[in-house]
Amino acid sequence: MTTAAPAGDLRTGSVADAQLLVKARDVTKRFGGLVACNKIDFDIPRGAIVSLIGPNGAGKTTFFNMITGYYTPTAGAIVFDGHEVVQHRGKRVKSLKPHEVTSLGIGRTFQNIRLFGTMSALDNVLVGLHVHLRSHWWDAVFRTPGMLNEEAGARERGMELLSLVGLDDRAETWARNLPYGDQRRLEIARALATNPKLLLLDEPTAGMNNAETRAMTDFIRRLRADLNLSVLLIEHDMRVVMGISDRVTVLDYGEVIAEGAPDEVRKNPRVVEAYLGRGAADA
Repeated sequence: MTTAAPAGDLRTGSVADAQLLVKARDVTKRFGGLVACNKIDFDIPRGAIVSLIGPNGAGKTTFFNMITGYYTPTAGAIVFDGHEVVQHRGKRVKSLKPHEVTSLGIGRTFQNIRLFGTMSALDNVLVGLHVHLRSHWWDAVFRTPGMLNEEAGARERGMELLSLVGLDDRAETWARNLPYGDQRRLEIARALATNPKLLLLDEPTAGMNNAETRAMTDFIRRLRADLNLSVLLIEHDMRVVMGISDRVTVLDYGEVIAEGAPDEVRKNPRVVEAYLGRGAADA
């Protein structure tokens, strides 16, 4: 009789493979002579909030784009929930397309908000639900009962998600007419509409004041607890990162320079130097 390996403490980095939702190894991305990400090893345990931080240009969003299929890595492997997002075929590397990755259970937001400005808040969420709809174009033409039932169900689910992010009273408001913080929440609602297991948030508190930042931080915690999500976060606000993360990984010039619990990372001299410069780090 064998005993399953312990899952380990998320904050120590000791996590069995069975408890990993994402496992990335030697992930590299080159743009001509520029190496944006260089042999990155990266894990996301199930149920964890993991932050990916680093100076501008460190390769954070490039790594996001490889996980979600927007970029094909030059080399390396990424496995999500037992599925190969990036796979080797001889000397070639092939990655899934964005819609295929979304279907597996990865939802994301963007650093620059990408909503459909002249569509209502509800219609923006319905776009996210589209990946799970099964009706064909001829069902729409002939308005079949199955399509009508599916459409009604999608609208009901869309309203539930708007209620979750506190926007159910703005369902018919054009996205571009919403305040900035509400647009951020709407983008998260659209990502949640894809029914993700992993939610990628690219600078969700960017441009927010202190009160909005605290509210967003609490909201992310609730999402993890209520929806049993894992979260991968890119964030420059260190109060958010250190207050919400189980693990923190730091990139600089496309390479991992530190990884571990927030307190460990905060005290790492290489992290201080990457953010403040060598002179400030020495001081």
